[in-house]
Amino acid sequence: MTDAGSGRLVVSRATLDDWRVVTGWAADEGWNPGLGDAPSFFAQDPEGFFVGRVDGEPVSAVSVVTYGDDYAFLGFYLVRPGLRGRGHGLATWRAGLAHAAGRTVGLDGVPAQQDNYRRSGFARAHGTLRYIGALPAAGASDPRVRPVEAADLRALTAYDGACVPADRPRFLRSWLTAPGHRALARVVDGTLTGYGVIRPGHDAPRVGPLFADTRADAEALLDALAAETGGAPVAIDVPENNAAAVALAEARGMKPTFDTARMYTGPVRSFARERVFGVTTLELG
Repeated sequence: MTDAGSGRLVVSRATLDDWRVVTGWAADEGWNPGLGDAPSFFAQDPEGFFVGRVDGEPVSAVSVVTYGDDYAFLGFYLVRPGLRGRGHGLATWRAGLAHAAGRTVGLDGVPAQQDNYRRSGFARAHGTLRYIGALPAAGASDPRVRPVEAADLRALTAYDGACVPADRPRFLRSWLTAPGHRALARVVDGTLTGYGVIRPGHDAPRVGPLFADTRADAEALLDALAAETGGAPVAIDVPENNAAAVALAEARGMKPTFDTARMYTGPVRSFARERVFGVTTLELG
């Protein structure tokens, strides 16, 4: 617990109910959080969520979710409008980062905050663009794309671990089966060649992750994920350092609307960046 002094800010670990409030703040900022993200986020690290209160009212937040002994991811760095510039954010930030306990920390930073993150020791790895668009109807459905089944979990966990700089089985078990989430796998000759998830968001359904061996695998998954949206626009966060992923989003008529930068405080383990056609979330990596 941290006291910011004259502002009477007290920072403590957040509850799941607290985080539903914070998710509302994120929606107000135009971040389009998923409608049911919080339980899956807490499944990974329930101790990694922090809220600052003044006179008992929540005014600031940050999450620093740990993955194993070497890596953590920071998100939801927020202070309520009208209460900014008083040190509440910095005090909450420091309390959250202490939870990382020497791990390399990643984040996806909006342009207005990137200089501040650099001063805190974060270095830019690549940009990420949020593409949004109503996908045109695909042709015949691909028989190699099917719903994820319980028996797929071991293979999906291994595949996921090759596409991000951490293993995250607890998160994945929740993410694949959460209410409103639809998870699809592409299996070719008995081999998993990619998977993706779509979930309802505050402003538009969000695809994430979209991990695939090739652009063809990713395109088949993306079209199948979007097929049940009734033509509504969908959103996907695409890493700019994957040219095939950018080309796919643009070929499907999607438009970039929002940009961030993936930043790290230190080295991360090697992972298959060429398979990342859509990041899972900007909040947990």
